[in-house]
Amino acid sequence: MQTTSPIDTGKAEGRRTLRFSSIDDVLADAQQLAETERAGKVRRLGNWTVGQNLNHLATWVKFSFEGAPMRVPWIIRLPMKVLARKTFIEGPMRAGSKIPRVPNGTFGAEPIELEEALGKFNAEFGRLKAGPPALPHMIFGPLTHEDWIKAHLRHAELHLSFLRAD
Repeated sequence: MQTTSPIDTGKAEGRRTLRFSSIDDVLADAQQLAETERAGKVRRLGNWTVGQNLNHLATWVKFSFEGAPMRVPWIIRLPMKVLARKTFIEGPMRAGSKIPRVPNGTFGAEPIELEEALGKFNAEFGRLKAGPPALPHMIFGPLTHEDWIKAHLRHAELHLSFLRAD
């Protein structure tokens, strides 16, 4: 579904209800979405293509290992660390959030071909499956491997929920 004006994703209706238990679950869903997209049967309930969603998710997994291009101010980190850690890791994440002072409100959402994005997605989630990032989380500090996985699964649930088979 192509629109001329951006969709308010915080108010999007008809999204899929997703709850991934493992990296294998999210990899399988991404593969199914890619197959559905190749057949021209994906209905977008948000603003991004399948490729953009997969690239965005891969980008944030990569940031977990290599560092993000931004620093979260302590005034935000402290209350988030105390109040939101369990919600962030156990989910669900809230739709429509944007990072202040970041163009387009996030990273990794630029247009990209499906196959390139799927390759990045599979590589980065495979990397996460193989072991935890050595870096601390940019808001919550050190996380266990299980919590890193859960955080990225919750993120994937949010973004992939905007894509449906038509």
